[in-house]
Amino acid sequence: MTSGQRRLSAVATAALVVALAAACGGGDSNTGGTDSASQGTETNAAALTGEVKADGSSTVAPLTQAASELFGEEQPQVKVPVGTSGTGGGFEKFCAGETDIQNASRAIKDEEKAACDAKGIKYSELTVATDALTVVVPKENTWATCLTTDQLKKMWEPAAEGKIKTWKDVDPKFPAEELKLYGPGTDSGTFDYFTDAINGEEGASRKDYSPSENDNDIVTGVSGAKGGLGYFGFTYFEENADKLTAVQIDSGNGCVAPSVETAQNGTYAPLSRPLFIYPSAASVKRPEVAAFLDFYVNNIDAIAKDAKYIPLNAEQTAKLKSDLQALKSQAG
Repeated sequence: MTSGQRRLSAVATAALVVALAAACGGGDSNTGGTDSASQGTETNAAALTGEVKADGSSTVAPLTQAASELFGEEQPQVKVPVGTSGTGGGFEKFCAGETDIQNASRAIKDEEKAACDAKGIKYSELTVATDALTVVVPKENTWATCLTTDQLKKMWEPAAEGKIKTWKDVDPKFPAEELKLYGPGTDSGTFDYFTDAINGEEGASRKDYSPSENDNDIVTGVSGAKGGLGYFGFTYFEENADKLTAVQIDSGNGCVAPSVETAQNGTYAPLSRPLFIYPSAASVKRPEVAAFLDFYVNNIDAIAKDAKYIPLNAEQTAKLKSDLQALKSQAG
């Protein structure tokens, strides 16, 4: 555990006690003095056991994992395993009723809604952070400090397959270095978002690149190839800034670097995006799931910062809390 996590754990403890009391039915009691109320809360907290299953986006996974680890310090008998099947693969499990929380780097698709409806899976969409989808090159790359969205499209569109083989093919000013592309697989919400934002159609991409659902594989590939280029969430770039360079993006208004500020104010266009979790209404009826979600939401700003994600603004945070309460009311 990092020192940042220890600090966050201490800050979050009070909020967790309140969340556990509410989840276990202790929040409505007005009887007894301070000591007896405190004792009752501890008893309820100690009684929590079970498992909260989360899966889905590898981009959102570190955020949910951070919440899981911190929650586990207060509730060690509640396990919160976090899988990384990709947004698409995760929704398949979630809509089959196999998981409690779906991590997603894009909004749920119509066909996924239909799959959930067919199984009677009710859910709520909760925005938990903002991301700046980051295009990266190795440190050895000294020419691609800024790329236009047109240049990115020229690299990644389906028509580029077998034709755009070197950086010089992208722009005559670039060297004739072999272009080696790395990116998420087709089950990834990051893939869906990038192809829509850059190529103009979700899922439209050249196929002759190296795909992986594991962002660490993309880091390894790009950092090991002078002509490499890849893309993933901002968090993974920050964790690997010693190996990679984040490319500035020009969508028509000049070169803009990915950052907390540019993602929040919308100037990092078109690659800033919201990140989601989807809890199921049925799962929220279980006290361990309700307590974890309360902890997650009530401490979202601190968790996001500790995990190096771009936090929500005040308006977004208020909506997140309201949306969770609405889900809990729906769950009954």
